[in-house]
Amino acid sequence: MTTTSPAEPGQPSPGLPPRTTPAPGAAISKLGIAAVIVTVVLWASAFVGIRAVGPSFSPGSLTLGRLAVAAVVLGIVVLPTLIVWPKGREWLPIVAYGVMWFGGYNVALNAAEHMLDAGTSAMLINVSPILIAILAGIFLKEGFPKWLLIGSAVAFCGVAMIALGSGQRSTADVAGVLLCLLAAVLASVSAILQKPVLRKFTAGQATWFGIMVGAICCLPWTGHLISEVQAAPLPATLGLVYLGIFPTAIAFTTWAYALSLISAGKLAATTYLVPGTTILISWAVLQEVPTIWGLIGGVVCLVGVGLTRRRSR
Repeated sequence: MTTTSPAEPGQPSPGLPPRTTPAPGAAISKLGIAAVIVTVVLWASAFVGIRAVGPSFSPGSLTLGRLAVAAVVLGIVVLPTLIVWPKGREWLPIVAYGVMWFGGYNVALNAAEHMLDAGTSAMLINVSPILIAILAGIFLKEGFPKWLLIGSAVAFCGVAMIALGSGQRSTADVAGVLLCLLAAVLASVSAILQKPVLRKFTAGQATWFGIMVGAICCLPWTGHLISEVQAAPLPATLGLVYLGIFPTAIAFTTWAYALSLISAGKLAATTYLVPGTTILISWAVLQEVPTIWGLIGGVVCLVGVGLTRRRSR
């Protein structure tokens, strides 16, 4: 059974009660499932994209470039239908997740990937779903469903297999590890802050607001971005544009849409599929053949995510 909303799905409702989301335990729609799949695939592709353009762009300028592209592309879609803007205290969570997620998370992750190997990065970033489940259980009153905890543990084991089977050994210093953990924490807190915003604003609007805030925070890197774009080869520049349109504008919007339909904890658990998907994309695009442990770990992640969807009796 689901609660009802006075507005059409995905549309703002000026002057009417806030939009509501399906009741806990309600089955997610086919469109919601599609949104989750798109999010996982595009976020996984971001790791490949960042690896490809990393030599041409510094962490801050890469973040600003992505957000600038995303702001323009998503703004074209959002602005014509944006009737009501956030007011007063409604800006507080938006500014918070805009600064932390779209700004801080991306800069920290970009910097960390210059210091950490793929296996270590996967392990550290995938602390995020666990943190989201804990924070959602406490602050969003989602509780701690048995199968969510069991499935998360199984999926994390799968991520560990992928990391251990990467065939790489980290030579990173403590700063790289701390940056990656910082990125995971920022993403986790931001997901919790974004959830209530989706009660009033559509996924596209909530995402665009955050992107704009993040872009403003990254403006100090404007000079670096201009000089690096001028010096970068065309494929690197096109890669930056790809990162702005697909993993940023589209994937963050599909994430927000899915977040408006299901609990933060269950949605976060699906991101355990990102490392395995990244391996497959790297295999296809970069001809990086996965190890047997990488393939087994990907299957274990699938099983774990499947377990999180079971309902406790």
